[in-house]
Amino acid sequence: MSTRLDEPPAGVAPSAPPAGDRARLVRRHRLSRWDVKLSPYLYISPFFIVFGVVGLFPLVYTGYLSVHDWERLYYQRGEFIGLENYRFVLTDPVFQKSLVNTFSIFLMSSVPQVIVAVAVAALLDSQLRGRTFWRMSVLLPFVVAPTAAVLIFGSLFADKYGVINAMLEGVGLEPIRWHVDRWWSHFAIAGMVNWRWTGYNALIFLAAMQAVPRDLYESASLDGAGRVRQFFSVTLPMIRPTTIFVIVTSTIGGLQIFTEPRLFDDTPQREGGPDHQYMTSTLYIYVKGIEDQFYGRASAAAVVLFLIIVGIALLNFVITRRITRRQQ
Repeated sequence: MSTRLDEPPAGVAPSAPPAGDRARLVRRHRLSRWDVKLSPYLYISPFFIVFGVVGLFPLVYTGYLSVHDWERLYYQRGEFIGLENYRFVLTDPVFQKSLVNTFSIFLMSSVPQVIVAVAVAALLDSQLRGRTFWRMSVLLPFVVAPTAAVLIFGSLFADKYGVINAMLEGVGLEPIRWHVDRWWSHFAIAGMVNWRWTGYNALIFLAAMQAVPRDLYESASLDGAGRVRQFFSVTLPMIRPTTIFVIVTSTIGGLQIFTEPRLFDDTPQREGGPDHQYMTSTLYIYVKGIEDQFYGRASAAAVVLFLIIVGIALLNFVITRRITRRQQ
């Protein structure tokens, strides 16, 4: 019976490896353990590094500026003044008006936007002719640049030579002062927002609807449920996580609206109308920080808006979670 040359003879206990080899084995074992523990964090670390530089640091620095004065004459940070900037912002009638305008435009845009997006997604999920064409076409408004969208709607909502006012005058009605009347200007701006984002949200809902198992629809059909009943009893409950996501994102975007009211304003100042009748909170922050160069007050307004957005987003999340638990 043959034996290997590197094996000890029979009856002789194998000798222990040298101390240097044992140390190398221990180090390799420790490195492999650290590799398993740290590798996942190293793979995702670039995102957090970039977020810390371009996201977290500006947020923290905004809070830092909000408790300091700003020397406009010397373009430098002034002395620490505590909550004085917050007191000014919260008691400023223009900021209070901008908050009302923001919530008004948000309700006119986000609520109809989600409802219409779900309906459009349901239609695109049905057996339509040329479904690919229709699915691509709903994304076209999102591809169009905001400036081009404002130009399109500017011709529709112009006070003197607008298309809508011309149609109203054609049937004997009074023209609407889109840029003067507060609530009509909110309606026009909300129309721009809905036109641009409804198709985008519809495609998100469509992706969720296509992930619903078709066996559920077949079972519901065998039980006698029609298309409408299937939509409310099968489709909506199955896409509830996507609905929560769209509601939260549309809430955040609706409360941060800036481009549409800024470009909708046809006055030289572009500060949300001559009486600030459609100035939003982000537009207020822009005016205070960039144009008036009150960086401390602008930072305080930004922090207040951030807290409002976080509070409303958490409220939406809690409400939807409670509704989901009750229906389960």
